[in-house]
Amino acid sequence: MADRARWASRTIFIFAAIGSAVGLGNVWRFPYLTHKFGGGAFLIPYILALFIIGIPLLILEFAIGQKMQKGAVESFRAINKKLSGVGIAAIFASFIVVIYYAVVLAWSLLFFLKSFNPRLPWAGNSKSYFFTDVLGLTESVNILGGIQWPVLTALLAVWIAIYFIVWKGVKSVGKVVVITMPLPVILLFILLIRGITLPGSLEGIIAYLNPDFSALLSLELWMAATSQIFFSLSVGFGVMIAYASYNKKKDRAVGNAYITSISDAAIGLLAGFVVFSIIGYMAFANNVPIEDAITSGPGLAFVVFPEALSLMPFAWFFAALFFLMLLTLGIDSAFSLIEGVNAVIADRQKNPNSKKIALLTCSTAFVLGIIFTTGAGLYILDIVDHFVTNYVIILVGLFTSIAVGWVYGAEKMRLFLNSSGGAKVGKWWNVSIKYIIPLALIILLINQLITDIANPYEGYPAWALSIGWAVVIIPILASLAVSFRKK
Repeated sequence: MADRARWASRTIFIFAAIGSAVGLGNVWRFPYLTHKFGGGAFLIPYILALFIIGIPLLILEFAIGQKMQKGAVESFRAINKKLSGVGIAAIFASFIVVIYYAVVLAWSLLFFLKSFNPRLPWAGNSKSYFFTDVLGLTESVNILGGIQWPVLTALLAVWIAIYFIVWKGVKSVGKVVVITMPLPVILLFILLIRGITLPGSLEGIIAYLNPDFSALLSLELWMAATSQIFFSLSVGFGVMIAYASYNKKKDRAVGNAYITSISDAAIGLLAGFVVFSIIGYMAFANNVPIEDAITSGPGLAFVVFPEALSLMPFAWFFAALFFLMLLTLGIDSAFSLIEGVNAVIADRQKNPNSKKIALLTCSTAFVLGIIFTTGAGLYILDIVDHFVTNYVIILVGLFTSIAVGWVYGAEKMRLFLNSSGGAKVGKWWNVSIKYIIPLALIILLINQLITDIANPYEGYPAWALSIGWAVVIIPILASLAVSFRKK
């Protein structure tokens, strides 16, 4: 077995971990949830969930990677042979997500290239531009439509970029993250400075953070805060386990987890100021309530925000900055997901060839991603994303906490963490890993399952939702088959 690759420095590792955690959801999900669930009041359960669930889980994944010095599958196998299936499910989720995540980056690339026009092509009707001109969106998921060739071409470019980022493993990744991690933060600050100078921006920021403490009585708010923390930190994908495995055993896992988690939360908060200052300007310019302008998901990034930017002086310049920010924000998450998969494949080889592994994973993901470039691609993406993020990665997080908390031993892992130097973790961590996190994730799972059974997701037909359920069932069956196969 060849010596395991190492990060060039602790700083590079932290940059990579932050880059993986901070993604498009920090821009299009966190600000929307904050506004929807009580403004500033939402930050109370969010911060509590960060310290009670998010940070302990990230510490856990860093600990697994550093202790076992393997990717997700082999790390869980080292804990107990029957648990290797947990790693299989994590890598399955990681691979599925990166397939469609790269398509979103392809959209961002197209918008970035189209920004260099005196008059932005989406000015006046950004909704029609995105859904018709870019996506060629069909009337429903029942109509597949043809391939949108500009999107496919952009997708190929994205995968070529990802390949050359990960083709030498952590050596090439480390060289890239020193640019792609800080750059979107710098661009966010530039956009914020511009945003707060616009008329109506103050009203937008007030709408973002004006606290409604009565919202704290809502169970939905607490569940939204918990799920956002879980989704935002890249836990449950095997990525952080793989990244931490490239550290030495004695590196400071606890401190690294605190820095990564708090940075992720801070960048989400910063993104909210950017989003709402510019949306406040849009509402002012169009003389409409802010409530009519704000939305979540792709609609915010590719419809609402482009329209708002088109109303600004030097619109092309700030549009280019925004979509460059999305590209650099998303690319870190994308290549971290594929690197998590590559690490698992490399663990199974005596002398792994990182270039061949990267070529295999990237080319396979590109081919599978073609379905998302069709006219029905957005519908399929929406369905797959819903089921992967609301079931598969939560199940992985649940069984990860059980694996360490109850099988390996939370106290045993805590002692390992405290022997590695730097910040120490108290016995509260054991309680969180053994009881609080499993309970919270079980509640999330049951609530989501009840919701999806009572109200089929977004009213999609049963055949389409079966794709989503298949994405949940297949990794479960594969995990069970791997875990209980005869040796």
